[in-house]
Amino acid sequence: MTGNQAVVEAAVRAGCRFFSGYPITPVSDLMEYMARRLAQVGGVFIQMEDELGAITAAIGASWAGKKSMTATSGPGFSLMQEGIGYAAMTETPVVVVDSQRGGPSTGQPTMPSQGDVLQARYGSHGDYPIAVLAPSDIQEVYDLTIKAFNIAEALRTPVVLLMDAFMSHMAEPVSEGEYEILERKVHPPGPVERPYEPGEDLVPPFPVFGRGNLVSVTGLTHDEKGVPRPEDNRVHATLIRRLFGKFERRKDLLEDVRTMGDGRRLVIAYGMMGRLAEALVDRGYRLLRPRVLWPAPTGPLKREMAEADVVYVVEMNIGKYSLVVKRVAEELGIEVHSISILGGRIPTPSELEAMME
Repeated sequence: MTGNQAVVEAAVRAGCRFFSGYPITPVSDLMEYMARRLAQVGGVFIQMEDELGAITAAIGASWAGKKSMTATSGPGFSLMQEGIGYAAMTETPVVVVDSQRGGPSTGQPTMPSQGDVLQARYGSHGDYPIAVLAPSDIQEVYDLTIKAFNIAEALRTPVVLLMDAFMSHMAEPVSEGEYEILERKVHPPGPVERPYEPGEDLVPPFPVFGRGNLVSVTGLTHDEKGVPRPEDNRVHATLIRRLFGKFERRKDLLEDVRTMGDGRRLVIAYGMMGRLAEALVDRGYRLLRPRVLWPAPTGPLKREMAEADVVYVVEMNIGKYSLVVKRVAEELGIEVHSISILGGRIPTPSELEAMME
């Protein structure tokens, strides 16, 4: 199946029953396929008037108790940032697929890129955590789509799945094996005194609309009762620290890297570039490939870089994730080289190695 088809099949497998979107290259066919599949399983598909409408409709469906998602590319992803921030503040489980293409602006609609890697983490304003996943092949597209829904449900958070234009339409065999499917904790029907009171895991049970929970959902700073308290600095600080704290407590779910080889020259790459860099392992390089980009895998980065003489970060942008790696490398005194691949053409392994010499 193609990457876009793998997203749809995995989402349905994970329990997604609502999709809202707006057509954009390279995910328009993902929407078309999703419309057919949701009709077969009793779900709801809706084409919205724009991408902001798409993300907010998905948020609303989640509050009605349905696992929901949307999909877009660069320009649409920019329009979704307000909604993503709202989902983070209201702790709404929702999955956003961003199939990256060359930018800025309209850019290269049919060419791959990894230019949204920092936007995926920091695109909305304010302080908030978010999970960002990056598959390197179509099997991982399937696997990590399910993982994206599991993270969203377990942590009550928006989750971004970063693909690219080539991966959306590349076709490979996919094994649909056994998967653990996580469900959100929900409040029982009836009134809820403190809908945002967290449990030991710092994640509040989810009050579902239509069950009599009578909860206020607001993007304003709010207390555990859901009452807006935008001018209370202590309430705000407590809320933001809890949002980050619940991520810290689930490193078992969020820390996900793959390593290959044992050379002293370490290559760090993700997504399509991680796939390309695997060919360098047989040439004496070692590879670290994060499948969860954010939260950044600081521990694995430190461990692998401590065993390296030199580090290369390979990505299809001007050198964005390399900023994260360089910050970690400063503590170890290790040299980091940013290998930027621009324009959408995927180099051969030999061409990539030449760039690193």
